[in-house]
Amino acid sequence: MISFTPLQTLQNVEFRNLLTGRFFIVLAFRMLATLLGWWVYQLTKDPFSIGLIGLSEVIPAVSCALYAGHVIDMNEKKRLLLICNYAYIFLIGLLLIPAFLDVEMHFTGHQITYYIYGVIFFTGIARAFIGPIVPSMIPKIVKKENLPNAVTLNQATFLISSVCGHAIGGVLIGFIGVKWTLVAILALIFVASLFFWQLHKQHSEYKKETVNVVESMREGISYIFKTKEILGALCLDMFAVLFGGAVAMIPVFATDILKSGAEGFGLLNAASDIGSMCIITLLSIVPLRKNQGKILLVVVTGFGLCIIGFGLSKLYWLSFMFLVMSGMLDGISVVIRGTIVQLKTPDHIRGRVLSVNSIFIMSSNEMGQFESGLMAKLLGVVHSVVFGGCMTVLVALLVGSTNPKLRKMQY
Repeated sequence: MISFTPLQTLQNVEFRNLLTGRFFIVLAFRMLATLLGWWVYQLTKDPFSIGLIGLSEVIPAVSCALYAGHVIDMNEKKRLLLICNYAYIFLIGLLLIPAFLDVEMHFTGHQITYYIYGVIFFTGIARAFIGPIVPSMIPKIVKKENLPNAVTLNQATFLISSVCGHAIGGVLIGFIGVKWTLVAILALIFVASLFFWQLHKQHSEYKKETVNVVESMREGISYIFKTKEILGALCLDMFAVLFGGAVAMIPVFATDILKSGAEGFGLLNAASDIGSMCIITLLSIVPLRKNQGKILLVVVTGFGLCIIGFGLSKLYWLSFMFLVMSGMLDGISVVIRGTIVQLKTPDHIRGRVLSVNSIFIMSSNEMGQFESGLMAKLLGVVHSVVFGGCMTVLVALLVGSTNPKLRKMQY
């Protein structure tokens, strides 16, 4: 049994720099996601336009993900991380043009929206690379016996920054507006780069000239399909979040159903991450010691039930609590899935496996955002969220009944 010693893991200076940099960049990304959902809905008043944000990012991200995994495994990781970091600064900087000059340039709301989609398309390419880089660097920074600790701390950092990003994004939009919130986002991404500069270089174990690109990508995919625990965990993540993506419709709920305004929107948007952060903190004190596979299936089922409750609620604080509970259950799921993937993956193909993992994550989150927007247009917002929650429960039951290795998985 692996003991949990978070303070010992955090004594590693390089690991602290990696986590701190990730904190600031995820903080910026969550603020940006909050801002884009609000901005686009205010421009169009169409829930489907929110879904198209996710589609604009997921198409290039998924298309480039397998190649990104190959590039990560074959090249020096710190350099790639910094390139992606500054690419984001450039691309998000392009959003300042309509934010500051929309009146002078006489843009219509739909013209600005199309411009936003175009910029987000290119950030999707950068995301295909930056998503797997940080987790692929962790096993080279911490000792193997501290890897579960590091995974949990990495997820805790992600969730804390997500909570802060959603909440701060909503508050800043309400007080200083879209354009100055974008400036704050750019500043945070630049701060993240300062910590990434402090990392040591991580060179590839391969010689580029001896590796075939297609065979390299195929090796990562093949390993996942042979390792049923990883495959089951990733499928559970992708389909459950794909159908349970109620968060994408929060701008509509906050504006038209709960009447909470920008500030209430920011807090509601952060609710699931607040729940996740609370449970991650608890897991750092009382770790899961056995039956993690069964627990994973149970919490995903509970997640779907919470999404159904959120869709049916008409009271702000009840909706908030359903999202908090969904976040708590999802937080347990995130820790279990992340630990399974890291422990079951050899170092030499970690970048490729994590890139395939990022495909599942991006497919679930961004395609979930698109699915939510499409279903909201077809069924109405409330019915689309309830439908998604029902499908999440069904997915958990199907995966649990067809993957005995995942049911029996424990570490």
